[in-house]
Amino acid sequence: MNFDEYRKYDGLGLAALVARGDVTAEELLHLAISRTEQVNPALNALIHPLFEQARKRAAGPLSGPFAGVPMLAKDLFQEMAGAPYHMGCQGLKTADHRPTEDSELVRRWLAAGLVIFGRTNTPEFGAKGITEPDAYGASRNPWHTDHTPGGSSGGSAALVAAGAVPMAGANDGGGSIRIPAACCGLFGLKPGRGRTPWGPQFTEAMHGMAMNHAVTRSVRDSAALLDAVQGDEHGALFRLAPPERPYVEEVTRDPGQLRIAFTVRSPIDTAVDPEAVRAVRDAARLLESLGHIVVEAEPQIDMDQLTMDWLKLWFANCASTVDMVRKATGCGDEGFEPDTLVMAAFGRSIRGHEYVDICQRIQDYMRQLADFFQGHDFLMTPTLAMPPAKIGAMATPRWQQQGSKVILRLGASRLILKSGMLETMARENLKYTPFTQLANVTGVPAMSVPLHWCDAESGNGLPLGVQFVGNHGDEGKLLRLAAQLEQASPWFDRVPQEAL
Repeated sequence: MNFDEYRKYDGLGLAALVARGDVTAEELLHLAISRTEQVNPALNALIHPLFEQARKRAAGPLSGPFAGVPMLAKDLFQEMAGAPYHMGCQGLKTADHRPTEDSELVRRWLAAGLVIFGRTNTPEFGAKGITEPDAYGASRNPWHTDHTPGGSSGGSAALVAAGAVPMAGANDGGGSIRIPAACCGLFGLKPGRGRTPWGPQFTEAMHGMAMNHAVTRSVRDSAALLDAVQGDEHGALFRLAPPERPYVEEVTRDPGQLRIAFTVRSPIDTAVDPEAVRAVRDAARLLESLGHIVVEAEPQIDMDQLTMDWLKLWFANCASTVDMVRKATGCGDEGFEPDTLVMAAFGRSIRGHEYVDICQRIQDYMRQLADFFQGHDFLMTPTLAMPPAKIGAMATPRWQQQGSKVILRLGASRLILKSGMLETMARENLKYTPFTQLANVTGVPAMSVPLHWCDAESGNGLPLGVQFVGNHGDEGKLLRLAAQLEQASPWFDRVPQEAL
């Protein structure tokens, strides 16, 4: 098998070849590593190669739905015993931090027969929608290497889009599966709260707002991988009802006629690029041609308040993570990026009763979204408000960097929280990605589907995904629709050529 043949298959297709004896796991791994080594100098996506460990695994007996299929894990959670685990953080990199046991998610991936041969680049603590950490440098988009692959799962998405692997680990606390999927022309499903594991150290992240899964080229790979990892884990805070049937069976079922609402209005009243508007309106026409009812509507939720509440919880969690890293490594401020230190400072300035107030409002948002879904099956929006940004375009502006230094020096973060300046900064920083936080805050599943490529002149021919948000427990229904869209508007064979 050569690379051109390898690329024609998704993960389940490769596993079938291994099961029939048409190819070995070792041969697949060789192709995956060779392609990674070919493209990584341009993409800077793989930061921790684990080739020898993977070769030993590929040579042994493997079983499971993905037996013998090469895969990559993200260097954020998804821990692997003995492997570097740095979360994009210089303090952890300097300390060469390595966990002593696999995460529960990785254990389930290995039980499914996957061969993990490395870990991918991520922004520090996954805190940005781009992948440009100071510790490892910027990852680049294989469709156009001057542009971002998104974040925080940008390293994973870049290598899947480049054909190195059919799937790679990702996680999503504010859009970090869907954003890179949209930037790289991939399918990205964020499961709902509690659907995939976080253990063994904890069983929930950000009150269930953050979820583990993957970015994939095919819908059925995402479904089968979700089957392999979903379900309760030891110490889980609650037990979800199991899916009605295996998710991989959902992709073969007709979704029926759905009532799909859509909006192209930014929830924080920032600009939305005409390409993002076109992506959604073209998708609406496609859905209507498939027999669905499509209406323009959106939930009655104070999205400005929701976005600020999400941001403040993010800051508070960032403060906790910074403290954890300081304790584990002994590093000082030099171990963190300036933006991270500022976020942590804001997090520490949030008072206990304010944090509780946010948690109470989140329950309101959940009820309001549930009210909306009484009349609609899904909400459709752009995944991104504009085409993937150029590398460096989303860096913190110089004026904001200088202001951050003053904030840290004077301990003025509490004053900034009260002044309204944080809202201004938030709008500037979230103008590319204002649509994804709703699903995280409310804990519902959502997906980005690669239905649109930008104009070659105005948008450099870059992908731009369309987002669908579902109700609790709707992973199967989302996968049914995704499979129908994949058949109606195929993307699997649409791969980057010129950039690499």
